[in-house]
Amino acid sequence: EGAVRSYFVNDEGIDHTIQFAIEDWFISDFNSYIHQTPASLFVEAIEDSIVQQIAYTDVEKLCSENPKFERFFRLVAQKSFAFSQRRVLSNLGKSAEERYLEFQQLYPSIIQRVPQYALASYLGMSPEFLSKIRKRLTSKS
Repeated sequence: EGAVRSYFVNDEGIDHTIQFAIEDWFISDFNSYIHQTPASLFVEAIEDSIVQQIAYTDVEKLCSENPKFERFFRLVAQKSFAFSQRRVLSNLGKSAEERYLEFQQLYPSIIQRVPQYALASYLGMSPEFLSKIRKRLTSKS
């Protein structure tokens, strides 16, 4: 339970949120996990959280011993890839306001739970710019 985010910090010290996760979601530095290399992402709890962790070797063992786990983890990986691709396309093809509205539509429960700085970082804008978008949208209503 709870809410967490993964992020990286660039050379200028600015953090960029990559992903949010709430109850029953997976979050990881998947590149690091799959290749068994040091992580480049941080995972931070943004609410009090209870998390479960599973080692790569344990996943591999489960998958080799039980085809149902193999299928489960394959589906998780496929959904994760599809989500990442949709996010890249959104970031490349939509305005900041469109990205905010899309996030609001897809994840209404998350938008109320994450701090503005993390949401702005995820959407690729400053917290001040996100505040202007929210204010403009509120005044339209």
